[in-house]
Amino acid sequence: MVAMMLGSFGIGTTEFVAMGLLPEIANGIGVTEPSAGHTISAYAFGVVVGAPLIAIGAARVARRLLLITLMVAFTVGNVATMLAPTYEALLAARFLAGLPHGAYFGVAALVAAELAGPGMRARAVAQVMLGLSLANVAGVPVATALGQHFGWRSAFALVAAIGVLTVFALQRLVPDVPLPQGSSPLKELAGFRNIQIWLTLLTGIVGFGGMFAIYTYISSTVQEEAGIPRALVPLVLMLYGAGMVIGNLFGGMIADRSLKAGLFGLFVGLSVLLALFTVTAGIPLLAVLNLVLIAIFGTALVPGLQTRLMDVAKDAQTLAATANHSALNIANGVGAMLGGLVIGAGYGYRAPAAVGAVLAALGVVVFAVAVLIERRGVQRYRAQRLSDHSLLR
Repeated sequence: MVAMMLGSFGIGTTEFVAMGLLPEIANGIGVTEPSAGHTISAYAFGVVVGAPLIAIGAARVARRLLLITLMVAFTVGNVATMLAPTYEALLAARFLAGLPHGAYFGVAALVAAELAGPGMRARAVAQVMLGLSLANVAGVPVATALGQHFGWRSAFALVAAIGVLTVFALQRLVPDVPLPQGSSPLKELAGFRNIQIWLTLLTGIVGFGGMFAIYTYISSTVQEEAGIPRALVPLVLMLYGAGMVIGNLFGGMIADRSLKAGLFGLFVGLSVLLALFTVTAGIPLLAVLNLVLIAIFGTALVPGLQTRLMDVAKDAQTLAATANHSALNIANGVGAMLGGLVIGAGYGYRAPAAVGAVLAALGVVVFAVAVLIERRGVQRYRAQRLSDHSLLR
């Protein structure tokens, strides 16, 4: 678990560190800051594209070997980022670094769930995902500080070093986990016909987008609305990151106890907390407390959504598990876009929280539809079994 968590720590660090180093990247590569921001988009696009392609193409690859290969590719992508001589080369390197992201998390979640066994799967998934939350507390601040003092390339050199360390840790510590019998690309492709996979992914895209609607603009929001000095913004971000760590562990425990009820409760709670922030945003202490609670409830959704996908995937386990992270990256883009639209329309920095509340509420609706369809399917199956039994009698 620690070896796989180390990989998620490195992935989380490289995903978010570019946001804090955009001025340095822009100056170092000779482009404008908005153009440098396209490197973030290139990484996200790599995640969205890479997850399903790798899941289908590597359906018959042993999961331990696949984890190691993905981390090697991740390390190569970050070394290429560090050495990129031109803007175009940098975009290509960030895309390459993003390709293994979703597949790594998905395969690691499957391995963790298999090792943990029944009743502990979601907590095991949460342990692997914990590295992503810890990256926001420790990895990103350290890499950002390193990049500001020694040049932005040094931040990606640190990430590449974490990648190398993870490769060795995976080789030595992670056991072989058998693939499901008959695994094949065709069975993974069949997952695209599974309505429950699509509805669960849509639940994450819509509902989790609510958290990103506010997280994307958190620095400006706490300064403009709560009046928190710029010098204290890193502290706010660290507290938010601590909330993500708590939420990750909290979400795993809830999902293991009652997966469906837990997801419903977390989505409703997140919607209420986001709506509440439109009121508390002007009071510094309450604003920070509200943001930490949003981080807890929002992040707590991830282990549950991942476990839900594994439950409904049937023969397309790898595709479903990896696609979750493509969905979460789409949620990132959707939430950021909608939040930016209301700010640009002049509604202020509280407006993204209102947008987020609506998105989280829509997540409840989509998940309710998924559960309703699932129950009707079970009822039809039972009715058919009773009919068949009656005919045999």
